[in-house]
Amino acid sequence: MPGISYESAHNSGGGDADSTVRSNAPITYSSDGQFTPSDSRTSSNQTYFADEKIKIPDIDGKKFSFKKLWAFTGPGFLMSIAYLDPGNIESDLRSGTVAQYKLLWILLSATLLGLLMQRLSARLGVVTGLHLAEMCYRQYRKVPRTILWIMIEIAIIGSDMQEVIGTAVAIYLLSNRVIPIWGGVLITIIDTFTFLFLDKYGLRKLESFFGLLITIMGLTFGFEYVTSKPDAAGVVKGMFIPWCSNCDSRALLQGVGIIGAVIMPHNLYLHSALVKSRAIDRTKPEKIRDANMYFFIEASVALLISFIINVFVVAVFAHGLFQTTNQEAHDLCAKHPAFNASIFPENSEYVDADLYTGGIFLGCMYGVLAMYIWAVGILAAGQSSTMTGTYAGQFVMEGFLNLQWAKWKRVLFTRTIAIIPTFCLAFFSNINDLTSMNDILNAIMSLQLPFATIPTIAFTSNPQIMGKFVNGIGNKVASILLSIVVIGINTYFVISSVDKMELNGFLLFLVITVGIVYLIVCCYLVLHMTISMGNTSLLRFSFVNKYIMGPVDATLDISPTCYTRVNLDLPDDKYNF
Repeated sequence: MPGISYESAHNSGGGDADSTVRSNAPITYSSDGQFTPSDSRTSSNQTYFADEKIKIPDIDGKKFSFKKLWAFTGPGFLMSIAYLDPGNIESDLRSGTVAQYKLLWILLSATLLGLLMQRLSARLGVVTGLHLAEMCYRQYRKVPRTILWIMIEIAIIGSDMQEVIGTAVAIYLLSNRVIPIWGGVLITIIDTFTFLFLDKYGLRKLESFFGLLITIMGLTFGFEYVTSKPDAAGVVKGMFIPWCSNCDSRALLQGVGIIGAVIMPHNLYLHSALVKSRAIDRTKPEKIRDANMYFFIEASVALLISFIINVFVVAVFAHGLFQTTNQEAHDLCAKHPAFNASIFPENSEYVDADLYTGGIFLGCMYGVLAMYIWAVGILAAGQSSTMTGTYAGQFVMEGFLNLQWAKWKRVLFTRTIAIIPTFCLAFFSNINDLTSMNDILNAIMSLQLPFATIPTIAFTSNPQIMGKFVNGIGNKVASILLSIVVIGINTYFVISSVDKMELNGFLLFLVITVGIVYLIVCCYLVLHMTISMGNTSLLRFSFVNKYIMGPVDATLDISPTCYTRVNLDLPDDKYNF
């Protein structure tokens, strides 16, 4: 079988945890499992870790090593930023406003499910040396993988729009409304090239910068939590009692919205690529097992921190805005001439909070400092998620299209698509229309979830791809059941959102047509996943061989390629982590 390009570096042994491996060309595994250079791609056009990989210290023994953990630390924290983007922050504050602490258990459950899927995603990248989009390019036929690429790009654009909106709102608050929302959108164009500047200073410094932004979010939202002094017992109760007593339809939809906001499809593509930034010797199964373990620990810590920050936001607004009427909020802000009390109508309806009104309320309730600190936290969330979203767009384009562009071209392409519609909406409408757009964007991203979870489960459950590191029965059952639940809930959320729009005529026809295509692609992915899991009896049907599996390119057969190239002589229990 022909050699397979991995774009990964071979770790020859010791060295400091922060040392890096430089490579001028990708690495290829020959048929005997050895590393050979390849000129099939130009490394200068690869995403940020192409010519710099973190070298893993060669420490003898099976004991846990903090030095090794530090070497693996980075990808999980970059991945966790998607759990802290402005869309999630707004979902958090609305959750607290609508249902107080009663939906925290859904936030916890969604985060745990996210951890499970992120673990599978990282394992795919570690074991194969290929990220999820690259594997889709090799495993799916041209038409379905093109549709898959379009769907994931739509999810990335939707996420980008939320990040641009959040950043623009933060700038609007920090400038005391001097810089309009559309001006803030234009300013975010500069952000698109920020990481190109940071990239020149090295991978570790770039990861440290993202760590700084997460720290800023933790400090700012933690300050709001300490200042507001919510009911700690209520917070704990809300986390661990899976019930929502006396909750109305708004709370139900908000609970569904939490899941749609937390679990983002493009984040699975991102994480599977980020783990390739570490130089792992894939000819040694014990090195792969170590990498899987340390990446899982790092991801767990990162998502724990993101969960705590999300809880801060939920608790602050659960304490301050739950069952608060617009009139009460208006009267409170009227006492402070520096704030615009008119954003809260003088009526008896409950406050419908968003990023902007939430910041104004905090200023009215706890002082102007609280508003500015809130805005700084939103700005950090927007900046960090903007850059990781751009990375996700690059990985997806490289993987699905096998397309090598200069970095600035890819950045300009992915960013322009998100900024143009957001700018038009900001320029021709008001801030309330802009911030309320998050519900629509969450619905759009919820629809794309199967196009990330199904391929992830399929590839990591395929023994010819993962070798001895294939998913066990427990992983398969848990990931499939949880994915079905989440996808079902998200579908309900999308249908509810579309029903509110009261579509008719051509728009209704368009939605139905897109829905039919959507279901066909989902069925294709499910059939492919079933065969990947070992149900080869389906291959007796000619249409399955012709349209579902079949050769994808000249180097692949109907049977998936064995990408692992590892010595499989160790006992099975050595691989089960």
